[in-house]
Amino acid sequence: MNHNIGTQAGIIWTFLNSNGPSSATKIANETGLSKNDVQRSIGWLSCENKLQFTSKGRIEFITLL
Repeated sequence: MNHNIGTQAGIIWTFLNSNGPSSATKIANETGLSKNDVQRSIGWLSCENKLQFTSKGRIEFITLL
């Protein structure tokens, strides 16, 4: 399972690198990953200090560091 999370984290990293700040919902919709897989992968990338989180209103945006 960890291998899948790492692979999915790579997909998200690539998406953010190409598209800039995005919400978790946008990442899930655009990459085709499930919301659960996106959340797990965001956690993985966060533990590696690769993400920054900012909020605009009620929406949280995820950005690469």
